[in-house]
This record gives sequence, structure tokens and C-alpha cells, in this order.
Amino acid sequence: MNKSERKALVSFLSIYIGSALLLIGILLYFYYQDEVESLENTCNMTLGNASMQIKTDILNSYMHHQKFVPKKLEKDVLRYALFDEDKKLIYSYIDGVDFVDLEKKFYESDIYHFYIEKLNDPKIPIKYIVIETCQGIEDRDSLKVYVVIALLLSAIFVGFIAYFLAKILLKPVREKVEHMDNFIKDSAHELNTPVSVLMTSVSMLKKGKKPDKMMKYIMSSSKQISQIYNDIHFSAFDTMHDSVEETFNLDELVCDSVEYFNDISVTKNITLECAVEPCKILMDRTKTQKVVNNIISNAIKYSNPNSIIKVSLKDSVFAVQDFGIGISENDQKEIFKRYKRVKSGSNIEGGFGIGLDIVKRICFDYKLKLGLISKIDEGSTFSIDFTNIVVTSQ
Repeated sequence: MNKSERKALVSFLSIYIGSALLLIGILLYFYYQDEVESLENTCNMTLGNASMQIKTDILNSYMHHQKFVPKKLEKDVLRYALFDEDKKLIYSYIDGVDFVDLEKKFYESDIYHFYIEKLNDPKIPIKYIVIETCQGIEDRDSLKVYVVIALLLSAIFVGFIAYFLAKILLKPVREKVEHMDNFIKDSAHELNTPVSVLMTSVSMLKKGKKPDKMMKYIMSSSKQISQIYNDIHFSAFDTMHDSVEETFNLDELVCDSVEYFNDISVTKNITLECAVEPCKILMDRTKTQKVVNNIISNAIKYSNPNSIIKVSLKDSVFAVQDFGIGISENDQKEIFKRYKRVKSGSNIEGGFGIGLDIVKRICFDYKLKLGLISKIDEGSTFSIDFTNIVVTSQ
């Protein structure tokens, strides 16, 4: 992962995790507030019920003219104290009872909740019932721990999701960058040969050595550079959807292409044999030229020196047969993909993998049947069936 990718990954993770945790934090905050309110209500109700129980016992005792005998409540978390009208302590299970505020109904200290119930019967000396519990504070502290743990677990979960999501999102970008890097390298390599031949031929021509031969090499190199440029331009600017349909003779176009590539094949001493039948089609001429040129150019690239290439047009089927390195069965499945090139042993032969991709896309748009038959070290035959766009004579 390079510096730019790391920077993009960190930025994405920061924004994604930060926004996700902010949202989760807000939701947890409202959840916490709601739960705290619920705990306080529950605590208030529990203390109120306990005070009512004690009040009932006190009233029952005095109604039967008996002295009230304090006893512990069933719940150990609940303790109580009794005060008279002058706020003097009568009885207490509570530690530090001197700090109780008898003027409030329900309140909390640092570690306790208090509930105060008043008795207004002048015949009963007990005026205040104070109930104390630490359960509400403990429950709230436990709730804080749960919320913090939930936030931490959410952060870890969101972090993992964000990381894997970022890797998934960056993968096609990284592949695209790698393809572009390879494309640039392969383009430079592909241009190197014709440019070197061109410069050498010009130098030799200046010295007056073999002018006819040098002119052939110059013509061949110039056409190779032109072919490479046309493919790059066609692919880079994606002119697939710009079509001008017209009726023309496919056989004449094929013959023109063969004549054009005769000057290119001379550098490998390859002979192009052409056998065509009359065929008129309705199609974009430029795209048709691209299809024919790329298949012939591909055959030249993968043919052995001093060999022949057979170009034919019969029964509306255009075919190019070479006797070169051939294509393996595995490569045949992917050879029409962009940037895919033929492997020969440990080497990758030919151009930079856009010619056949252009052919495939044009054939797909016009619903032309594209065929390939190939064997390693025996050669390949590419064919295109133009039957469905043939213009019949009236």
C-alpha cells in the first residue's frame, strides 16, 4: 500500500468510524438517560411501597393500642429510620441518619436514595418515616459500565467493518492503478521497437545505405506507431458509442487492411495471404476497420518470423489464421479482456492488451459472432461472422 492509499484509508476510517461512533454515542446517551429515569422511577416506587408497608404497620399498632415495634424489612437493600414531630430520631437502621433532609419527598446523596413519608396523626408520636437504599445508585453505576462497554465494543466492531469495507472499496481502485501502471509500461515497451527501428532506418538512410530497404522499415515503423496510437486513442476516449452507419464493401476494406499491414509485416518477414469474396455490410466503417486491423495486427505480433498469415472472407465470415505461438485453453477464456495478453512460457508476448478488447466490444454492440480456435505452438484462427449485418442485393 503506497502513501496515497494509506492516506485515503486513514481519512476514510477516521470519517467513517468517527461519524458512526458519534451516532452510536448519541443513541447510547439517550438510552442511558431513559434508563436512568426508569431506574429512578422504579426506585421511587420500591421505596414508596416500603414506606407504605411501615406506615400501615404503625397505624395498625396504634389502632390496637399497641406500641409499634420496629423490625427489619424483608429486602436487605432497604433500611429505614423513624423521627418524631421535632425531627428527633426514634429508631434507625440507617448509618449517618443525621444528614437526612426531612423536608424533601425523594432525593439522592452520593451513594443512597432517600424517600420520606409523613404521618399526620397527632396521636402517633412518629412523624417521619425515612427509607434508604443504595440499590438505585448501584444499578445506575452498573448501567454506566454497560454503556461504556457497549461503546467500546461498537467502536471495535465499526472499526473492523470500516477497515474491510475500505479494503473492498480500494481494491478496484488499486487494480485500476496497477492496470494503468502496466499499461504505461507496456505502451512504452510497445512503442520502443518501432521508434528504434525508425531512428535506425533514418540514420542509415542519411548515410545512403540500402535506401529502398530503409524506406520499407520507416514505412513499417510509422504504421506500427499509427496503429498503436489509434488503439490507445480509441480505448482512452471511449468512442464506442459514436457510430455512423453506412453501407460499404467489407471485402475492399479487408484488402486495404492487408495492403496496409504488408508494410508492417516486412520487419518479421511475414507474408500475408488474402482470399476474399464480395460482401456488403451496414456498419460503422471506422469500427469495422478497427476490428479487421486489430485481428491482423494481433496475428502479426504472435506469429513467428518467416511465416505466413492467411486472411480470408468467405460466406460473410472474416477469418485470420496465423502459425505462431498459439494460445492455451486457460488464456483463451480471458484473452478478450482488457490488458490481458498471451503468455508464452515465462514471457508475455505482443502488445499491451487492448486490441482484442476493442474487437470484443464492437462485436458485442453489433451482435457479431466472435470465434477463436488455437493450439499451443501451432497457431490461432480468429473469426468474425458478419452475416446479421450483410446487405443483400435487390
